[in-house]
Amino acid sequence: MASTMTQWQLTGDYFENCNCDVLCPCEVASKPILTASPTYGECNVAFGFHIDRGSYGDVSLDGLNVAIAAHAPGPMADGNWSVALYLDERANDQQRQALQTIFSGQAGGPMAVFAPLISTILGVKPAPITFAKNGRSRSLEMPGVAHLAVSALPALMPDTEMLLVGMHPFNLEGLALAMGDQGSTWSDYGMNWNNSGKNGHYAPINWSNA
Repeated sequence: MASTMTQWQLTGDYFENCNCDVLCPCEVASKPILTASPTYGECNVAFGFHIDRGSYGDVSLDGLNVAIAAHAPGPMADGNWSVALYLDERANDQQRQALQTIFSGQAGGPMAVFAPLISTILGVKPAPITFAKNGRSRSLEMPGVAHLAVSALPALMPDTEMLLVGMHPFNLEGLALAMGDQGSTWSDYGMNWNNSGKNGHYAPINWSNA
């Protein structure tokens, strides 16, 4: 990492919901991660992020939200992803530029793992994004675009979560295994899907480029 790169860090929460059956082959098949074919041959996945505390240089990112939608036409490791990025409309110009730099992978950190797989940027735009965390459920709303929601899969012990450990750069300590709630939908940039009952994950995030 170049010494001149702006230092940044953030802590918060994230979740995702894809069109694969539970559990997603990308992460649990016998093949290396992301090389297995998605359940239905292609991947349609949405991510929601909430930043509790964060900074990019001297720019505060506290309390802001981000959403990403991605389409991969085959195994995710093969690339050719099409991606749309949505930045909290409450962010000012400096905050918006910082969010775009981090969540596009240009600033290092976990998103940089996926950046080489992206071939098409469908768009980057501000949006009203509402992120909610309620017990073992997570949700995100963008009017006219997305209603996303996941809840943890039932575990043997009440009020516990089943975890996928060491398989995802967003949180190597473990992602909760979850499933899309009824009506978990996306519609924008020609990407239209309903991932109700499909694979999901959520986890706290603690990212930086240090």
